[in-house]
Amino acid sequence: MSGKPLSQPGGAEPLWTRSFIVLTISYFLMFMCLQMLLSPFPSYVKDRFAPGDVALSLVTSLFALTAIAARFATAALMKRISKTGLLYTSLGISVAATLAYPLADSLGSLLALRMLFGIGFGMGSTVMPTLVSRIIPTRRMGEGIGYFGLSTSLAMSFGPMIGLALLDGFGFGVLTVWGAVAAAAVIPLLAITRAAGVSSQAESSKRSAVEVQRAAGNASGGVRQREEPPSTGLAGRLWLPLTLNTLLSSCYGGILSFLALYGRDIGLANIGLFFLFNALTVLAVRPVSGWLYDTRGHAVVLVPAAMVLVASLGLLSYTHSMVMLMSSALLFGLGYGAVQPTVQAWMLGGSPRSSHGLINSLFYNSIDLGVAVGSMGLGVVAAATSYAVMYRFSAGIMLLFLVLYLAVAVAGGRLRKRLGETELAAPVRTEP
Repeated sequence: MSGKPLSQPGGAEPLWTRSFIVLTISYFLMFMCLQMLLSPFPSYVKDRFAPGDVALSLVTSLFALTAIAARFATAALMKRISKTGLLYTSLGISVAATLAYPLADSLGSLLALRMLFGIGFGMGSTVMPTLVSRIIPTRRMGEGIGYFGLSTSLAMSFGPMIGLALLDGFGFGVLTVWGAVAAAAVIPLLAITRAAGVSSQAESSKRSAVEVQRAAGNASGGVRQREEPPSTGLAGRLWLPLTLNTLLSSCYGGILSFLALYGRDIGLANIGLFFLFNALTVLAVRPVSGWLYDTRGHAVVLVPAAMVLVASLGLLSYTHSMVMLMSSALLFGLGYGAVQPTVQAWMLGGSPRSSHGLINSLFYNSIDLGVAVGSMGLGVVAAATSYAVMYRFSAGIMLLFLVLYLAVAVAGGRLRKRLGETELAAPVRTEP
């Protein structure tokens, strides 16, 4: 299927192409497979194999670490192997591993299957964002990533709630079947629409036009694309957003791994509703945060969002009623839904499209690294203290997020002032 826009009001660069819509839906389904099982998994493993909190955290952390390794490999393979072939392979691996979970008769065999799933998920979550980032207009990168990111945010919000309900009502076997169905549904969706190719002909035309314009700019001495300074390069520009995303994801890892068990401790049977109320504010804030990034820069989004997350995790640590739980969830969705797409758009916004595969790999690796470290580290804190103290510790992590960002912003602002450059928070533009 071509990437022709559904509409193109006022001559604006099209965002809502058929390919963009299909890939966004497909990404949602792939993440639903992950999220439907991610939060219920610790409860299932705790009941069946009775491990301690640290061993229990391996269910999440080993998956995340394997996904990290798979993404690095996939970023390299995409230069040599068809992205479509890699995508279908990743989906097949994910479906097979999900269906095999109930067959595991020991914690070791279950962890092996989690690692296999990490390989499949790591591959797919590198290929799809790379395809999408290549069809989003450069001037609408923040907006496009914001909408595309809704797929993951919705899955992160509804998936755990649905998964916990299926586990409680029908058992782990039924849960895995529905998880596999979600991932398998992507295969015919991509095949029917041919969206996995993401309008390669249109992309080639777009790249050719870009190259012609750059050549013309070079000939006239007016190169419009910003080049990375040799002293910093890509790594120098990405370390801060990657670090911030890792800190954010470590807090989310504590929620995924231990929220259901925390609910048992405080006597809230419907703790899974946290994810439902979280989804409400995620839906509301995603488009707004993308627009704010495009027009005002990342500081106006990240600073207030980090403060909201500190308040959310602090409130969660003292929760003893549904009202407090709902309030914490609404705040968490507001902060998390604003920070994550802003960080991704920040990383992609000043980078050449040829680097988008690597950058998306790094972005999602920072999520998985944060989830892995958060699950293990916060599991240690919970084992030594309590789940409530663990969530207060998570609030401290978000305070560190805020302090680090502001410290670098102040230092960078002073340096740029000396150099006569623009303010730190302005989004970097890559002109075609």
